[in-house]
Amino acid sequence: MKKIKIFSLLLLTSFSLLAQQKISIEEIYTGAFRAKAMDELQALKNSNQYTVLNTDRSTRSQQIELYDYATLQKVSTLIDTKNFKSLADGIDSYTFSSDEKQMLIANATTPIFRHSFTADYYLYNLTSKELTKVLERVQEPTFSPDGKKIAFARENNLFVYDIATKETTQVTTDGKKNSIINGITDWVYEEEFAFVRAFDWSADSKKLAYIRFDESEVPEFTMNIYQKNLYPTVETFKYPKAGEKNATVSLHIYNMEAGASKNIALGNYSDIYIARMKWTNDANTLCAQVLNRHQDNLDLLFIDGNSGAARVVMNEKDAAYVDVTDNLTFLKDNSFIWTSEKDGYNHIYLFDKNGKLKNQVTKGSWEVTSYYGFDEKTKTVYFQSTENGSTVRDIYKISLNGKNKVKLSQQVGTNNATFSPNFDFFINTYSSATTPPTYTLNSSIDGKLVKGILDNGSLLEKLKKYNLPGKEYFELTTEKGHKLNAWMIKPKDFDANKKYPVFMYQYSGPGSQQVANHWLDTNDMWFMMLSQQGYITVCVDGRGTGFKGAAFKKVTQKELGKYEVEDQIDAAKVLGSYTYVDKSRIGIFGWSYGGFMASNCLLKGADVFKMAIAVAPVTNWRFYDSIYTERYMQTPQENASGYDTNSPINFADKLKGNFLLIHGTADDNVHFQNSMQFVEALVQANKQFDWAVYPDKNHGIYGGKTRIQLYNKMTNFIKEKL
Repeated sequence: MKKIKIFSLLLLTSFSLLAQQKISIEEIYTGAFRAKAMDELQALKNSNQYTVLNTDRSTRSQQIELYDYATLQKVSTLIDTKNFKSLADGIDSYTFSSDEKQMLIANATTPIFRHSFTADYYLYNLTSKELTKVLERVQEPTFSPDGKKIAFARENNLFVYDIATKETTQVTTDGKKNSIINGITDWVYEEEFAFVRAFDWSADSKKLAYIRFDESEVPEFTMNIYQKNLYPTVETFKYPKAGEKNATVSLHIYNMEAGASKNIALGNYSDIYIARMKWTNDANTLCAQVLNRHQDNLDLLFIDGNSGAARVVMNEKDAAYVDVTDNLTFLKDNSFIWTSEKDGYNHIYLFDKNGKLKNQVTKGSWEVTSYYGFDEKTKTVYFQSTENGSTVRDIYKISLNGKNKVKLSQQVGTNNATFSPNFDFFINTYSSATTPPTYTLNSSIDGKLVKGILDNGSLLEKLKKYNLPGKEYFELTTEKGHKLNAWMIKPKDFDANKKYPVFMYQYSGPGSQQVANHWLDTNDMWFMMLSQQGYITVCVDGRGTGFKGAAFKKVTQKELGKYEVEDQIDAAKVLGSYTYVDKSRIGIFGWSYGGFMASNCLLKGADVFKMAIAVAPVTNWRFYDSIYTERYMQTPQENASGYDTNSPINFADKLKGNFLLIHGTADDNVHFQNSMQFVEALVQANKQFDWAVYPDKNHGIYGGKTRIQLYNKMTNFIKEKL
């Protein structure tokens, strides 16, 4: 048996082996093991305070409450829904004006896609306590910096609402479904660049910049929506698949005083992405991040708000791709902080206002994983990193000149911070495989604990009766010499002299991570349940996953699924060599990219895997969207073999083991088409398999009792086939 280096030992080791209450799927997926949290935690900018959205279940009401950072004492209740009949359905989210004297409160939220939604919005004056419904069924309402206006989108057009006059000005008029979108991203931008609001106010509130999407030539995708009607309805939307036509994007600036828009000539570009856009601290300078279609060349542009003249202030190239983030931060003199992988790891850089590199702020064979902010008065940068190991997260501060780095987090696991406006304190959210989320107030000077805020001791107490096993973290080395992060959950009554079946779980997508030292999620609880039934669950992060440097992450370029599948098969072989593993009973499971991987592993590792479960899998990379797929594969026209040799649909005839294929019919992300065409390939290859279809369910496959039924189905399949 190969030696395993243990990083973290058993969870709750003091518990007795005698009594172990069984976990049920119903408990898991109705929230019985959900940890308490500080919901909608927001740090204010003008006072040393923060707000939290609290719920009073006894009165079925919600409160936005204001707390003092220094004392943690509640200062006041800003609003209580029980005092306003119009908020009887609750508060979905809230935002403050710049002076923090007004709030926009959203309710009646209706999802569109993963991030986008429409909602009704109420304007709440914190001084007068007056609540007014101002907007219905709109997207992304945003206060102007002076707090006098609200820009918003409705039905693909942009508008501006004047708070004093209560008048609305229409900024654009050509918006049309499946044709023109103003100020809101299209489907593929929302999904892959992870933003919805494509408009921004200038610092002086005089201009509104926005991106216009002309998707009239983008191919359409259509889904049937069945519901309970006599005839299904049809949902049609624009979806650019790999190698197909993208939306044509353009940048515009609307002048509030002139009441007119200016089209910005960005330069000699074609077939581009405007991946980010925002105003700098200079009220007349707009910045935009322009990517080429291959996403291996990024230009940071500065645009004059009056003339519209654009100039490149910084360029970044990469042999594979350039990651787009929200870390760009402008300092008072318009110099800026930027994060980049240019030295092989993600680090913080400082540039002057003309784009000249001043210095690299952080350095080392580790990654900056979150940028928290910059304190102007002390010239200090606050960030999160993997300096103490890729499976953990710690909080640091460092001087802008790259000196005086101080570790602020104290505990080993996952630490995340919300800093006070004056950077004197931070609320640390900490968890590990043995500790559910705890919230503490810490000093930004040295990270020392000031006071506890919230913990989940009651959840730990509740879990005692289940006598759960632990998550063992280790480094698995394949026969080829690849060192991969992994974790294992064994049955609590584990006996090294017995042989156990192994159920492998992974996601494996570019830059992702499943092997991380944080508290148990719902899948972990399912794996704990499986351990009670005699299964060992193992998760391995293979090559292509994140937080171990650019070379490890980007090795899969142009070959999505090649090295990742190789690593899962090789990892299964290593596991099969352990004396306590029955190598004839190894299965694998995954969702989305993980479903693609599980399918490929069973097809290409038929001698290793006995069974696989694939949920919502990509089965043919030609079916997936342009931005994601081309980032890693370029286009099918340029890289046909990369697409075809790694798509499960082309290897249906190799199926030997037991296979369960699952998909929702209303999946706008990984289309049901992937599974339907894979089913046909398997049928024509005369292969027997199991499959389950969830009507009108999207990529998440949830709602009502769906998750309970789904996980019972998967559990039964595991018990029957593994």
